[in-house]
Amino acid sequence: MAEPVRADEPLLQTPLHAEHVALGARMVPFAGYDMPVQYPSGILTEHNWTREHAGLFDVSHMGQAFLVAEDKSHETAARAIEALIPADVVNLKPNQQRYSQLLSDEGGILDDLMVTRVGAPGHEGWLYLVVNASMKEADYAHIEARLPAGVSLRRKDDLGLMALQGPSATAVLARKAPQVSDLPFMMSADVQIDGIWCHVSRSGYTGEDGFEISCNGKDAPTLWKALLADPEVKPIGLGARDSLRLEAGLCLYGHDIDTTTSPIEAGLIWSIQKRRREEGGFPGASRIQQEIKDGPARVRVGLKPEGRAPAREGTVITTPDGREVGIVTSGGFGPTVNGPVAMGYVSRDVSAVGTDLHLMVRGKPLPAKVAAMPFAPHRYKR
Repeated sequence: MAEPVRADEPLLQTPLHAEHVALGARMVPFAGYDMPVQYPSGILTEHNWTREHAGLFDVSHMGQAFLVAEDKSHETAARAIEALIPADVVNLKPNQQRYSQLLSDEGGILDDLMVTRVGAPGHEGWLYLVVNASMKEADYAHIEARLPAGVSLRRKDDLGLMALQGPSATAVLARKAPQVSDLPFMMSADVQIDGIWCHVSRSGYTGEDGFEISCNGKDAPTLWKALLADPEVKPIGLGARDSLRLEAGLCLYGHDIDTTTSPIEAGLIWSIQKRRREEGGFPGASRIQQEIKDGPARVRVGLKPEGRAPAREGTVITTPDGREVGIVTSGGFGPTVNGPVAMGYVSRDVSAVGTDLHLMVRGKPLPAKVAAMPFAPHRYKR
């Protein structure tokens, strides 16, 4: 999970850094931040706790920003971001959020992000963006360079962000903010939690029901401790966050998606609504529309290796007769599945579920089958 950081660059800290240290977390460099990879109970315990109860994640390293139209028109802001991403933002309802991708002119993925239409009175024409930590400086520069006159990007580096995930998440949060119980999936609301202003969305990256909670950075430690005071909640590090999202079949930027992959190859066509598929008007639209029509040459698939040995990122995928057909982009042990799972890209002709393949692990072919994703069922509140 750790990402390389230049030795001469000091690591940044989230508003919750002292909390992690106090809890005995093992800290590692990640996307330029000093982040908790696990707590003393360990990754396996944290993973299972999230699947069975509620896990609390610090995701304050993510980039939070607002896109603001001076004319206070949602359509103005929406059209500005639609020139950069393939999602339908114009038709977002107030407080609704969508997952999308910043695209290059070639249709490759520069980053994936969440876009929410702000519903607070007086904030008409505002969109709330959440981008990946490792890409936020590049993303902000890319967006700002392409905005029309009258639309501006406002960074919010003073905000904290945490995720409460798992089957107990709703009961836990509803004890402090009852209105979250009725919040539909991919919708958001501004609520007070123990007197702290929070923007809460029903979303997350574990496959479980849960919430992402944004608040002022100075309030984050108080809110973190208040949520951890519930016996159903335990802190969860980056290690279990990775195994949870892998079991859920969710892409990690820089691994499963990057500038060499299109949303169609990555199996993300569901994130491009019908109007945008037909109209285009976003970077790389001609390639993406062609791939929708004819199918891409390669596709992201789930893989289940035989036995117990995991196939890690970079593992070459071949047919049983030795023809090289792809590469693993994420892989590891799935605690919920109780076995190794992986994702990768393969030629479309060998992408059908049940296809026999080989994974070249330490020079030896490991039998595997193409498997349906997610590996662990999604439990979002629909």
